[in-house]
Amino acid sequence: MGSWREEILREFTPGVARLTLVADPDGLLTEEGVSAALRERGFEIIPFEDPLAFRFAYESKYRGRWDRGELTDLVVVLRSPSRDLDHLPFDLLQAGRKLRFCLGDLFPNLSLPVVEALDRSRLDVLHLAQTQHAPGMLGDNATKDFLLCHVYQLAPEVVSQPSDLLSLLLKKHYGEHRLPGVLDERLVFVLRQTGRFDDWPLSQIVSDRQAFYSFLQERWPVFVGYLVALEERQLGDSTAPAGLQFGGPAALPFGHDGARPYIGNLFTEGALRPIDHPQAEQLAGQWVAVGLRAGRERDPSKHLERLLESAGSSLPSGECPHQDWTAFAPRWAALTAAACSATAQGGQQRRFVELREEVDGQFSAWMSKRYHTLHNLPPFPPVMCHHLPRYLAPLVAAGRPATKVALVVLDGLAFDQWVTLREVLVRQRPELRYDESAVFAWVPTLTSVCRQAIFAGRAPLYFPSTIGSTNNDSAAWTQFWADAGRGANEVAYRRGVGESCLAEVEELLSSPKTQVVGLVVDKVDKIMHGMQLGSAGMHSQVRQWAEEGFLAKLLDLLHRYGFTVFLTSDHGNIEAIGCGSPKEGATAELLGLRARVYPEQVLRAEVRKEFPDALDWPACGLPEDYLALIASGRTAFKKEGTRVVAHGGACLEEVVVPFVRVIPTSP
Repeated sequence: MGSWREEILREFTPGVARLTLVADPDGLLTEEGVSAALRERGFEIIPFEDPLAFRFAYESKYRGRWDRGELTDLVVVLRSPSRDLDHLPFDLLQAGRKLRFCLGDLFPNLSLPVVEALDRSRLDVLHLAQTQHAPGMLGDNATKDFLLCHVYQLAPEVVSQPSDLLSLLLKKHYGEHRLPGVLDERLVFVLRQTGRFDDWPLSQIVSDRQAFYSFLQERWPVFVGYLVALEERQLGDSTAPAGLQFGGPAALPFGHDGARPYIGNLFTEGALRPIDHPQAEQLAGQWVAVGLRAGRERDPSKHLERLLESAGSSLPSGECPHQDWTAFAPRWAALTAAACSATAQGGQQRRFVELREEVDGQFSAWMSKRYHTLHNLPPFPPVMCHHLPRYLAPLVAAGRPATKVALVVLDGLAFDQWVTLREVLVRQRPELRYDESAVFAWVPTLTSVCRQAIFAGRAPLYFPSTIGSTNNDSAAWTQFWADAGRGANEVAYRRGVGESCLAEVEELLSSPKTQVVGLVVDKVDKIMHGMQLGSAGMHSQVRQWAEEGFLAKLLDLLHRYGFTVFLTSDHGNIEAIGCGSPKEGATAELLGLRARVYPEQVLRAEVRKEFPDALDWPACGLPEDYLALIASGRTAFKKEGTRVVAHGGACLEEVVVPFVRVIPTSP
């Protein structure tokens, strides 16, 4: 544990005070490591954000316990920019001890505005660098350079030729830890100072990952053409062929030692798309074949081999920050999709199953230590699905006129099924770009929990009376945007969206007053609940549905009416094997295949005797009487040996789901 955390944690000794109030303008107390350590010590954290929501949780969950004489170690966190606690209610100020924490106290020699922009998961690296290098007092630019070098290992001052720049940008964009905007700006400034890259579109490709990948994609055919023609000496030619969206040199040094491994991984994992080339046979057996469709179709087992290597070498540990899992999820999804759709050799299939067991073990260990710290993290960028409306709200408020935003929830879509869906969309609508990230669903990964959290913009703790149904989603969505300053006539919601109701969706979108729309597409969920052919059958039917073109038409419609479009899922799914069905009858409030929910501990404990490997899921962020029992591993509460596709549990494929911004570009 980094010593910066120790400076905070020494203030928290169990039993000292039942209520502690903390002014935390920089989000230090809700950082994963600090939050996990506090939880291990018995402290419970509740942020003070919405006064009404806070009062509901505070009164219902804690005041009653105090009135019964129970002891608690409750921490109320105020994230106000101010360092004082004056915004808290008077009764709390009277009852609690008061603490304050600030980044400026931890990093006094660095520019505070620059450090404040840093993701809190990078503070460990920064603290170590500060200790090792003792930089002294640094101003804004010197702090930016220090962070670029020692936190992100990027050294723009030594970039002197195109191969250096390409390698630096590939290193920057490959991974989940994105740079703050102030560091992107500094990176562009330093690179421009050299005067060597004036023709590169640095302002676009440094800050925007998808723009950079699109830049690479449209240069790839040029590079392949040069290789085929044996004219590698022309790689320095900066004359761009007609029709390129991005300016800059037409030919890039993809074959350079610093670039080639990244390029191979990007094609393998789906960030770059293989192309057709009439002379592709001439390049068979060379590394460049990874970016040629003919090479992949000729030998799909080789593609699967690359995916196995990529996933196996990047598997996170049980102690990592959540970003490591959201970075790993797309790689695992690409491997899972390939394993479901390709004819894997016996050895490869065995290695996939073995790796999946390792993934399950590591993710389970991580979930038990870190997952329960995520719901209190700030929503910029979003970490959990209930963060999404709060992440979108500033986009709607920022524009003049306001930006119109659409959130499309593909009910039940796992990340690996998004890979299959995206493959079809790329072919149907090549002019679209996909800025992909990932968020965590709520556990248990049940539709009524996860989807309502999305549209309410709140943890399930705050909607106990409706947690068993999705019928309140529309009202919750409207209420969230009303709190954000949007009238009911500016907000639209529609569930069950399919081919037959596109005209009704268009009517919603065409209203000049509509600024925000939430849509639920439930086709994948329907496929899942009728699936008898396992994960391979899921991928086959998702592909078939995508080929019918409904989703492409929906995206066309949303873009035609000027909406900024985001796609996500409420939860994923897995193929599971039945381990037997509990005989609890009416004692369970919800009888799911991967999760059962009980109102009392004694009822859950009674069923767990029959299934000792099942997991008692903690009610952290959930109503106290919403007690879930999760089926172990990849099993389901179904007749023993029965194969099903289901959701409700805590496997990676159920919990980490895609969050994608769909960006239209010029054809």
